Amino acid sequence: MGNTKHHGPIKATKKPQPKHWVSPIPFGLGKVKPQHFRDTMKIAWENKDNIGYATKILTQGVCDGCALGVSGLYDQTLKGPHICTTRLNVLRLNTMPAIDEDILHSDIDELRQYSSTELRKLGRIPYPLIRRKGERNFSRLKWDDAMDMIANKMKQLDPKQFAFYLTSRGITNESYYVAGKVARFLGTNNVDNASRICHSPSKTALKRSIGVGASTVNYQDWFGTDVLMFWGSVASNSSPVSTKYMLEAKKRGTKIIMVNPYKEPAMDQYWIPSNAESALFGTKVADDFYQVNVGGDIAFMHGIMKHWFEMEENEHGSAINHPFVSEHVNGYEELKASVQNQSWEDIISSSGISKERIIELSELLARSKSAVFAWALGLTMHSFATDNISQVANLALLRGFLGSKNNGLMPFRGHSSVQGSGEMGADPFVLPGGGFDPENIKRMEQIWGFELPKWQGDIVGVTLENIVLPEDHERKIKLYYLSGGNFLETMPDPDFIEKALSELEIRVHQDIILNTSTLVDAKEAVIVLPARTRYEQEGGGTSTSTERMVYFSPEIEGNNNQVAEARSEWKIYIDLAKRVNPNTAHFVDFKSGQEIRDEIAIANKDYDGVQHLTKKGDVFQWGGAWLCEGGICPTPDGRGNLISVDIPDLGKKEGQFIVTSRRGKQFNSMVYKEKDPFNSAERYDVLMNADDAGKLSIAEGEGIVVYNGFGVFQGRAKFVDIAPGNLEVHFPEGNFLLPRGRYEKYAGIPDYNITVTVEKADRYNARKDVQYQEKVIEDLEVDAPV
Repeated sequence: MGNTKHHGPIKATKKPQPKHWVSPIPFGLGKVKPQHFRDTMKIAWENKDNIGYATKILTQGVCDGCALGVSGLYDQTLKGPHICTTRLNVLRLNTMPAIDEDILHSDIDELRQYSSTELRKLGRIPYPLIRRKGERNFSRLKWDDAMDMIANKMKQLDPKQFAFYLTSRGITNESYYVAGKVARFLGTNNVDNASRICHSPSKTALKRSIGVGASTVNYQDWFGTDVLMFWGSVASNSSPVSTKYMLEAKKRGTKIIMVNPYKEPAMDQYWIPSNAESALFGTKVADDFYQVNVGGDIAFMHGIMKHWFEMEENEHGSAINHPFVSEHVNGYEELKASVQNQSWEDIISSSGISKERIIELSELLARSKSAVFAWALGLTMHSFATDNISQVANLALLRGFLGSKNNGLMPFRGHSSVQGSGEMGADPFVLPGGGFDPENIKRMEQIWGFELPKWQGDIVGVTLENIVLPEDHERKIKLYYLSGGNFLETMPDPDFIEKALSELEIRVHQDIILNTSTLVDAKEAVIVLPARTRYEQEGGGTSTSTERMVYFSPEIEGNNNQVAEARSEWKIYIDLAKRVNPNTAHFVDFKSGQEIRDEIAIANKDYDGVQHLTKKGDVFQWGGAWLCEGGICPTPDGRGNLISVDIPDLGKKEGQFIVTSRRGKQFNSMVYKEKDPFNSAERYDVLMNADDAGKLSIAEGEGIVVYNGFGVFQGRAKFVDIAPGNLEVHFPEGNFLLPRGRYEKYAGIPDYNITVTVEKADRYNARKDVQYQEKVIEDLEVDAPV
């Protein structure tokens, strides 16, 4: 891997550059934009009962919001303090008191009146709870009784019949590691994490293309690279501090290009609150937008490469970096033949971008000496996601944009701890330090001292489907152990998910707060366990950022609203192991976070260094500043692989649309505002192109129905600058349109894009011959304007 070390934060360019301003009118008055300062005051008010502790979290803890990795108020990229609204919004989860007991123990149907947002605001889970079959409310349980019930159930089941899942809410590397180890110790490989439904294809694609499933670059590589391209990523919304890095990059001459169906306002114009110049005058973020069709990225990239090969015919070396390719890359001739086989007609039709525009970008990249390609869910949440990302890697390999300063590939992570989840082994295909392959299994058995189950575990989507298998099926899931997460609001086909969750015999929710999925029935019992937050974990803990920085976050004392019975997540897993297999539990017994880190350093060689992180501000970066440094990849032959991929057929018929989902003012599925501050869109608005609406005689604000064979979504038309033929709805509200059981073939991420038909609400409701049995959900009823 890389030998060059990251040199730590650098000073930002101070001199104002008016050419990047949105407007000389201060504070963007009169524009639709976030009110950062007002929001910050509201959040301070929300935390007023625990303001001292809230301040300590912000100044001492590692951010549990996005994956930029801000430790205290500082990061490894730019000097000076950083804070953002995403982090402030999540803050209350760590400072709020327990739920009022009268509400907590009220009738289950009363609790079900609350949305997840309202449930979150009620406060923390105060002590273990149980609701048995037929019971109308939760009752209090002793920790011992709760853990014995779970352990006794596990003893009765075949290990193929229970599953573990860990979400990404501030869970530490230590907890992921212990969870993965305990799952295997208990005999199951059904353990999965939240990256399955966000970035799992990034890891899979990068592993096959360049041999390593992580960002090869740092945020500092944005500064002064010729081109920074974002594919399907609204970095400014998911990770607001990244806008500071974008401004710094622009000041150093970087051109920022966005590839996305919707010209996202947050990537067009942004007011960065912690930068005086930007807070006053705003920043024009992207220099250019390529509004590609949903699912049209592969074709778009074929077009870029097709033009490169045409340039090469006129002049050798005008587009391809031949020295880099001959020394470091396999598969050149095959890829060239495959790309030249694609017709311009197919490329233009699938991508939705004109030939002139594709050539313009192709030539810009051919002239560029350096580039960083970053992407997020716009490329990963597809049934062909691994191919999408290998195609991005193809572009980088042909130009040699890899393994050096200002050059590389960056899966842009949205959650503080999710990069570490797979690296710790909380994944059915992964053990610490490698894959779930015979060689690595043998190595881990020697380190752990017990035998591992050899059967292949299932991904989260499949384990959920396996709940409804026949009673005697060996893989019928009967107990599900969840650390956080709300499948009702993250998975396709929520109606099915609700049915599946209710057919489990026992469901365990280890969490900080209640959500709508906690309230679903179970055949025998729902058990709720109160978890500690990241900042309450004894002895502190670590998390891994997008750029592979492993940060230590200390235990923070002084919580006025401490939940006395909450326990650290890794401790709960060990307690469970001791109750299921008391005779051999010494193999998984850790006394402290330090002991866990000592073992992580042995189990995953990349993490050698984590054992030395002991106090606030401690950090190290695994793999050095650049992975594949000097073009040498950690593949068997040390070379990168060009991978030929096909243009996907989305099966879109005449008059249909392709719908994809977007996030508004939210963190994961946790919604913080009903109205998006960047475009004023409300949660049931359907973002569409005005010309498309005109053809259907749909007026802006009118009630419309979006439907297909899987579901019906009622909303209002909102006209935005989006590529024709494409729609966007909010996640999770739009998940009713998505079918279950459609997974990406390599990484197993569910497909979050689907073909749909759009009609005016009154016309749709007037047709009685519709084959869909429509469920009327009262708050979705839309009154069409006259």
